Amino acid sequence: MNRIVAVLGRGLVPADTPLLRADDLGAVRGDGVFETMHVRAGAPWLLDEHLARMINSADRLDLDLPPVTDMIELARQACSAWPHTEEGALRLVCTRGPEDGGPPTVYATLAPVSPKLKTYRAGGVAVATLPLGVTTHARTPAPWLLGGVKSVSYAMNMACQRWAVRNGYDDALWLSTDGYALEAPTSTLLWQVGGELLTTPTSTGVLAGTTARFVLDRAGDVGLTAGEKLVTPSELLGSQGVWLASSVRGLVEITAIDGAALPTAAKTRSLQDLVSYPV
Repeated sequence: MNRIVAVLGRGLVPADTPLLRADDLGAVRGDGVFETMHVRAGAPWLLDEHLARMINSADRLDLDLPPVTDMIELARQACSAWPHTEEGALRLVCTRGPEDGGPPTVYATLAPVSPKLKTYRAGGVAVATLPLGVTTHARTPAPWLLGGVKSVSYAMNMACQRWAVRNGYDDALWLSTDGYALEAPTSTLLWQVGGELLTTPTSTGVLAGTTARFVLDRAGDVGLTAGEKLVTPSELLGSQGVWLASSVRGLVEITAIDGAALPTAAKTRSLQDLVSYPV
């Protein structure tokens, strides 16, 4: 299936249609926000939750996001041309627009989920821990660091993933300078200790994960309680399971951290059943 593109106020356009001016602040400064969500049965999953997070990100950047009804319609237009039998990745983007002023640039793209990402659901991922360069308490009192904001400034995120892949891993796991696991460049950390399913507190500046929140809110369905705490990589190695949750991959098991293998997690399949991604 080819990529689909929809532009706010214009509807569906050919995928090769030029969308940005050369001086668009999203391109030249990374000044904008986005959300990516899973498309199933022809509709975006957790759309309301993603839009709520996008609104928060835009507010943090003092960016004028169009009304929610317009964003919902944009998502609907993109999905209207997508086969109901195929899963996809829908991205909604809003940049600050031209450098000399003007309306924001708002559009949606919809593309297939890559086969490689699908394989992670069944086979899991090996991660390398990489220092993020901040303490667990640095970003909350410093809003200009944009902790918890999903901006289009993803060059560092992608650089971390590329480094991990070049060095024989599947993904990266960021660490604070005080030694705690935070999140992955494009996904949220989850782990099990006894009867608890845990995640990193958002007070550390990690992005609030929509897929992870869905799982945590339903932890009781698989016999677990949900909570938040700080965790070190060595503590993760002693847990009953470690996962990454993201909107496109779904829930994937971490099978190794810095080359140290983790035992197979008994809860992986039951947690994956909660989010209903194809495995």
